[in-house]
Amino acid sequence: MKLGWAVSGLLLSTVPGLVAAQSIYTCIDAKGNRLTSDRMIAECLDREQRELNPSGTVRRRVPPALTDQQRADQEERARQAEIERIRRIEETRREQALLERYPDQAAHDRVRTASLLQIETTLKAAKTQVELLLNQRKPLDAELEFFNGNPARMPATLKSKLEDNNTALASHRRLILAQESDKARLNAKFDEELVRLRPLWQASASTGR
Repeated sequence: MKLGWAVSGLLLSTVPGLVAAQSIYTCIDAKGNRLTSDRMIAECLDREQRELNPSGTVRRRVPPALTDQQRADQEERARQAEIERIRRIEETRREQALLERYPDQAAHDRVRTASLLQIETTLKAAKTQVELLLNQRKPLDAELEFFNGNPARMPATLKSKLEDNNTALASHRRLILAQESDKARLNAKFDEELVRLRPLWQASASTGR
């Protein structure tokens, strides 16, 4: 039931249905008319409506209904906010775990040194082996010069030794490159951890924990 606002006060006191109603809605439609009803007003779904108590006081203000696009945008914002909330929780957990593992820089430095030790050991052994292979190569190269570097004139034994030396050199050089890459990656990881840990250590020191 819709009534002009000018007579709504009279109707509230004289029409039993409205007096007994739990709430009344009122709004101004697109044409500037003030409308009232005992339920949400369809003509005002795109604008604010006021829900009134039977006494005429404002119970609440009902915002305009959202369009499909607005509702989709609102849901997307809510989804992104939830993703960000979960991300912050996970980040806090990771930081706490990192701080528990490395309570200070000395602890972090010890783990870095221990982690790099195996790589350094492997690198040293591989480089030593390369030097050894290069020394073994010298007499083979000298023999090769005797045949003017012509593989067709080389004895099979010399050719086999050269191939074995080349294969071993290539293998150890690949190992060195791989270990150097691992070393750089590991150092980058520890450097990144330091960037995250320093403010955590400062905050922990300031709180006395």
